[in-house]
Amino acid sequence: MSGAAHGAWSENILDYFLNTNQIKTRDGAEIIWYHAANSKSQIKEAIKSAAHMVEADVLLHECKAEKGEPIMAHPPEMNSDNTLQEWLQEILNTDKGIKLDFKSLPAVQPSMELLERIKLHLKRPVWINADILPGPNGSNAVVDARIFLDIVTSFFPDVTLSLGWTTGCQPQRCKEGYSWAMVKEMAEICNALTQPVTFPVRAALVWQSKSELLWLLQQSKRYSLTVWTGKQDQYSTEDLLHIRENFDKTPIC
Repeated sequence: MSGAAHGAWSENILDYFLNTNQIKTRDGAEIIWYHAANSKSQIKEAIKSAAHMVEADVLLHECKAEKGEPIMAHPPEMNSDNTLQEWLQEILNTDKGIKLDFKSLPAVQPSMELLERIKLHLKRPVWINADILPGPNGSNAVVDARIFLDIVTSFFPDVTLSLGWTTGCQPQRCKEGYSWAMVKEMAEICNALTQPVTFPVRAALVWQSKSELLWLLQQSKRYSLTVWTGKQDQYSTEDLLHIRENFDKTPIC
């Protein structure tokens, strides 16, 4: 996971930000995120912010799909004032890490081709994300795991993969967490991989899934968790503190 052999884009984010003196301890909670930096105004705001990692969503423009032009938007929005190429040009002049979240498979190949062309300039961590399995109350379509992984690893065989589950979380239905079947299916997919993998998990679903998620982390030293939350989610701060006390802090962001 060292940046020396492959470039900083493949480096562990804690190592990278610690080595560049942007965080003080090797604790995932120190990493500041800016999410959904899709529009031109949002990416400019993200660049000015204190965020270490900037996350954005990629899909194909509905009118430009035949040309294969990836844009920055999150469904149900299917249009944007920002293309991936323009987005990358903005962020390459910074020291911020990149997380690209793919909402559809057709956007992956042209996006990887764009990243390949600027590979030597990716002097910061890069994560590639997709929801590849159905999760608790998930209703959105998943991205085909085999094709997604084949495309990404053909361009970047050692990039950090962020592989998640589709989820839903209405207050009355958040008692269901990530089941044993869900984590075991994910483990089976990731067992064949060789690069670092982080699993984005919904904060409101972590407490009731702690045994399952602990088991998943124990399957490989390459694995970590990225805990995220929806704007309307309800969860207990005490539960998250308990997770920090019972999980190793270094594989959790």
